[in-house]
Amino acid sequence: MPPKIKDLIAELEGAGFVNRGGKGSHRNFVHSNAKKPVTISGKLGDDAKLYQVRAVRLALEESKK
Repeated sequence: MPPKIKDLIAELEGAGFVNRGGKGSHRNFVHSNAKKPVTISGKLGDDAKLYQVRAVRLALEESKK
């Protein structure tokens, strides 16, 4: 069972990422230690796609360095 979009957002915000907004259902999260912003799209209750989960995991690892 894939996580929900709201779960990914909660993980990012818990790690110190800040939502800098976006267009439509897109949200861009930035962190001072991450090289690139992480873009999450979709409604909060939608299942996350595999590429979104992978992008969040990589960003969380990068932010810890």
